[in-house]
Amino acid sequence: MAGYRKLSRTSSQRKALLRGQVTALIHHGRIITTEAKAKEVRRIAEGVIARAIREKDNYEEVTIKAKVPRKDKDGKRVKEVVDGRRVTVFDEVDKTIRKDKPSRLHARREILKVLYPVKEVPKERAGRKRNTKEVDLVAKLFDEIAPKYVGRNGGYTRIVKIGQRKGDGALEVLLELV
Repeated sequence: MAGYRKLSRTSSQRKALLRGQVTALIHHGRIITTEAKAKEVRRIAEGVIARAIREKDNYEEVTIKAKVPRKDKDGKRVKEVVDGRRVTVFDEVDKTIRKDKPSRLHARREILKVLYPVKEVPKERAGRKRNTKEVDLVAKLFDEIAPKYVGRNGGYTRIVKIGQRKGDGALEVLLELV
């Protein structure tokens, strides 16, 4: 007996389907799918969330010096002429950043193996490539989702049965983060 459901797909198709659904679940918080797919997605999603919970506080705060361009009252960069060329003026500032410890970095990379990159398009200027921005789902896992489930030993997702699908009669369910 196999340790997973094959979902009538080849291995590459199945992996792509499950990765896409896990990504959508973490991005939106809930998805509607068939019962068999939901049970497989649940296995993967719970593992990803558990890994994020284990490593959520495993970082150190480091102060670094960063060069930041000086800006005028309109928010434009200040330029000055040096050797006949216009050059941007930079100021040095101290910034505090989070530096991952090795185990958290490893967890971040393992989670990135599962999740697809997500781009978000704002509603007001849809259709323009410039306005899209990349969503950092791993940061969302570490900063928003993991702190909610710290005292919980598993069971981070819930499956609620909706009913049968009209086309083929497959049982549809709502898979959501608790």
